[in-house]
Amino acid sequence: MRLLLGVSGGIAAYKSLELARLAVQAGHSVRVIQTPTSRRFVGSASFAAITGAPVLTSEFEPDPARGSYPGEPVPERAGISHLALVERADVFLVAPASANTLARLAHGFADNLVTTAALAAACPVLVAPAMNNRMYLAAATQANLRLLAERGVTVIPPGEGELASHGERGIGRLPEPAELLAACERVAATGVDAPGTVQPGADLSRLRVLVTAGGTREPIDSVRYIGNRSSGRMGYALAARAAARGAAVTVVAANVDLEPPGGASVIPVATAAELAEACRAEFTGCDVLIMAAAVADFRPAAPAADKLKKTGPEAPTAIELVPTEDVLSSLAAQRGPAQVLVGFAAEHGAGAVALGRDKLERKRLDLLVVNDIARADIGFDSADNEVTILGRGGEERPVARAAKETVADAILDEVRRLLEAQPAPPQGLLN
Repeated sequence: MRLLLGVSGGIAAYKSLELARLAVQAGHSVRVIQTPTSRRFVGSASFAAITGAPVLTSEFEPDPARGSYPGEPVPERAGISHLALVERADVFLVAPASANTLARLAHGFADNLVTTAALAAACPVLVAPAMNNRMYLAAATQANLRLLAERGVTVIPPGEGELASHGERGIGRLPEPAELLAACERVAATGVDAPGTVQPGADLSRLRVLVTAGGTREPIDSVRYIGNRSSGRMGYALAARAAARGAAVTVVAANVDLEPPGGASVIPVATAAELAEACRAEFTGCDVLIMAAAVADFRPAAPAADKLKKTGPEAPTAIELVPTEDVLSSLAAQRGPAQVLVGFAAEHGAGAVALGRDKLERKRLDLLVVNDIARADIGFDSADNEVTILGRGGEERPVARAAKETVADAILDEVRRLLEAQPAPPQGLLN
């Protein structure tokens, strides 16, 4: 694969060095072009040392390699650098793609080497946004991403976590270099968008999506509760990605201590009963329900109004538990013919997929997402996840470890596939 890597200005440019190294190590030929601002973060000499090829930052700068890639003969005639480089490329990736660069690409500006090459590109073009979460979620940035996607540009969604600004967290992190390389390899091999990439606003437009997130807490007394370890990150990632792809999103959030996903309406709840009530109120008006929340299976039968004593005659010797409502099964029993229902199953160790298949059939769902909570590096309170998506027709799609936003897009891709297979469009899907 001949990879043309465009680097724009941003602190995440340091990851592009590792991407170039991984690509060369994998046997690919890499050329790098930079915006002038990107050189404030990473120097051209570093890229040149890794790729073994000259790095260009201006369309007026002569290319000593005359548009050739490492391992190729240097042409006798010097072509126009931005045309020659992109003409020979199998894939053109802009990573990081800053908010400024995205705006220029979306509106056809050709005022530096990266944007000029993109405008001349006949090969697949991918962009990997990286910026502060407020900049990423801004209406202007989302509109620019939609424009690019509608024109066939593959958008590799950013991850969520710590940002460059001290103490800030949110969506906007550049995906890890291995993920970026894998996306480029898939596009180069197939000529189409890689699994998990998205076209924001182009494919879920006017769809109404209801997402549950977090974990319920069932009170024992005025202080204590029965709960679980769910942070709500997966549910919020689903909500954020669905909104970025054009859906109208409502989130029923159970005890989630995260920044709300941009573009979504959030309904806070605490207990399983409150979550069930909120879901029932929203369910009839939605096209898709994604039940990512961890709902407690049991609750104390008689929670105390004040704090229970640990010792003494009033100290309880046992706490009676009773089952909570199976919210997902209850909603499935009243679903409309065009609604799509997605459940989650957090299973521990061997047999997870078989247990998930049983849950899928028992609860009458369209999709079930299984993740193995035995692993400490994914799942609860982690920025990453690794899942298997099960379909009602026996389909089974593994999604390798990736940022939860990438996993969310894979799930939404399967939702879209089901909607497209329906004989009639769902009530809110008009595009």
